[in-house]
Amino acid sequence: MINVKFYLDKADKNNYSPIYLRVTKNGVQIKVAVGEKVKKKDWDNTNQIVNDSEYRHFSLNKFLSFLKSETEKYISSTPHTKHTDKKIKDKIQELVNSRKANTDVLIVCEDAAKYETKQSITFVDLFAGAGGFSEGFLQAETNERYYDFLVGSDINENCELTHLARYNYQLGLDAAFIKQDITEPDFLDNLLKKLNNKKVDVVCGGPPCQSFSLAGRRKKFDKKDDLFAHYLKVIRQLRPKYFVMENVKGILTKEEGRIKEMILQEIKSIVDLKEFHQLIAFVAQLRKLEKEQPFILDCYTLRLQFETATEKQLENFRESYIQNIENKFRLLTPKIVDYKTSKTDKNISTIRHGFNLLKRSKELAYIRKKVILEKSFCDLDNDFFTDSFDGFLTSIESESIIETIHNAFTNLKPSEDYIAEIKDIIEALEIYNFSFDECVQGLNPFVQNANKISEFNEILSHIRLYNIEQPFVALASNYGVPQNRERVLFIGCRKDQKLITDVPSTVTDKEKVTVFEALYDLDFVGNDEEKYHYEKIDLKAKYNGSTERMKALLQKRNIDGKPNDSRGFTYAEWSKKGRLNGRFANAKNPFYVRNFEELENNLSHVVAPLHNHKTSKQNEDVVKRLDVILNTGDYDLAKKELKAIGLDSEKRNYNVLKPNSQSPTVMTIADDYIHYSNPRALTVREMARLQSFDDSFVFQGKRSTGGNKRKFEVPQFTLVGNAVPPLMARAVALEILKNID
Repeated sequence: MINVKFYLDKADKNNYSPIYLRVTKNGVQIKVAVGEKVKKKDWDNTNQIVNDSEYRHFSLNKFLSFLKSETEKYISSTPHTKHTDKKIKDKIQELVNSRKANTDVLIVCEDAAKYETKQSITFVDLFAGAGGFSEGFLQAETNERYYDFLVGSDINENCELTHLARYNYQLGLDAAFIKQDITEPDFLDNLLKKLNNKKVDVVCGGPPCQSFSLAGRRKKFDKKDDLFAHYLKVIRQLRPKYFVMENVKGILTKEEGRIKEMILQEIKSIVDLKEFHQLIAFVAQLRKLEKEQPFILDCYTLRLQFETATEKQLENFRESYIQNIENKFRLLTPKIVDYKTSKTDKNISTIRHGFNLLKRSKELAYIRKKVILEKSFCDLDNDFFTDSFDGFLTSIESESIIETIHNAFTNLKPSEDYIAEIKDIIEALEIYNFSFDECVQGLNPFVQNANKISEFNEILSHIRLYNIEQPFVALASNYGVPQNRERVLFIGCRKDQKLITDVPSTVTDKEKVTVFEALYDLDFVGNDEEKYHYEKIDLKAKYNGSTERMKALLQKRNIDGKPNDSRGFTYAEWSKKGRLNGRFANAKNPFYVRNFEELENNLSHVVAPLHNHKTSKQNEDVVKRLDVILNTGDYDLAKKELKAIGLDSEKRNYNVLKPNSQSPTVMTIADDYIHYSNPRALTVREMARLQSFDDSFVFQGKRSTGGNKRKFEVPQFTLVGNAVPPLMARAVALEILKNID
């Protein structure tokens, strides 16, 4: 018979009594001090809790409950023959020491001495999510350089909670976090305040765009579709040496490749304002030489001013541009229609009102954003509302307004004498909507006529701030990640930096990390269980008859997955050891909190070596269904048998993990995956392993959510599934470190 209880020892001179945990086993007692003291009046011995008269009662009771639960769990899961007094005492002491280490000091400091001789390369992580980019960048360093994390940003509070817990409280960095929508008008101002005049060398981020994904239907006017533009606004402001944009593979083919080309065009349209005066002066020279289309060159001059404008100036510049076209139309109107027609004709009214709409671009952009947010909030997609909403949103886009004006001119059927003037107005409206790169293309005929091609190209080489060739597809498994996750990377390189067109693989196809390597040492958790400590895996007992074959899958490796038999560690060992190169020697032990109150007030920190390793509670039918699919090896092949035994499911897909290969892309729903050796879904920690997160990286807050809450909440499973694999981010970060000047 084993009994686990708490008691108070003798009080000290201040009347505080130490709390002890006592394990009674066959008449023998094991006593361990829990490291906390309370007054006897604040202790409820009957209920084994601290009374609410003690201000720390909440956090203390949470810790005592956790300590008792873990002790009982350890004793019940360990064979009685191994219940030595020393082992039980050591286990309790380990839990106590872990918590003590985390509560003695609130914020720890990075071991800076090692890095005094190295150059720090600063970075900002936008759309940070859990912090996959941040984690990978902090892992990357060379003998001369390392990364300094300045600011992270995301819209969701669990992203912020996980960021603060990992980087501020656990690692001791002073990296700031902005929980704000990047599309809000004051986002840039808030970012600049957080940076406090610090230079930014690299910006990374993956603007979320599920609407681009190949995995499901693509939505038109999804609220995430315009986030690229806002990301590039930050780039224009910060002027980093390099920036990285990560996205799903589907972006390459969206709108038949036009979205990709638009992104490249926008990147090439980021200009160096310090050199921009050269182009303005050059166009002024062309204007003096131009005889046939002076109005169009004037329009290019006005349009180019947009590039140098602040947000407030841009509004005025846009209005002036349209006013210039409208003035030309007023002079033209009496030539193409009589007075009565000019007042009553629907086409004339359409042209005039179109000019009004274009002058209200800021207001229309605000309306567009609000309607898109409401459309998303109400989940308007694949219903009878969708076309109406999308039709309205299309109608207020500048492209549609210009097209409608163009059609109205066509309907007027003007005399041939005035076709040239109308063409000038239409072309001017199109120039209004041009990117900088399109302006350059539009100026080319004028440049050729003036025989100034070499001079023009020389000016452009000074003005374009960023170079980029094409985005490339990066496969996560090529960088030591046990997952076949394909992501598209856009790497913009400032004109004074070396061009990066690819990130070399760190492993060959034969050297890739397998699912078994990533997960085998975590395979000690059953249905509806949570584990906080590692347990030894007996491969011989578990894989009787195939032990050697499974052992052969385990390899000693470098951090990046490259085999290294002499000085390497297995993937699982790296996950436990951590991949931060010993940089944060004073880091706190891994801990979990549910919310900001627990984090900020040091309440109920669950401190243990292992976190996020909890399985779902699955009923008997679900377990049987998963067992059939697991034994069959494929969901589609198992459907016939499942139907025959009455266990068929409406679920679209199950992925059976193969131990000797890589996993498919890790998404946000754990139930989509079946463990390779047990009929169960994966834990958050197992999914994190497949993403290449260290075990010390704890995903905070809620474990999962469902229904409409998925629109607003980002629980642990979502944090993991949406993240950039840290080892892939590390490879990108190292490539930048090798090339940055």
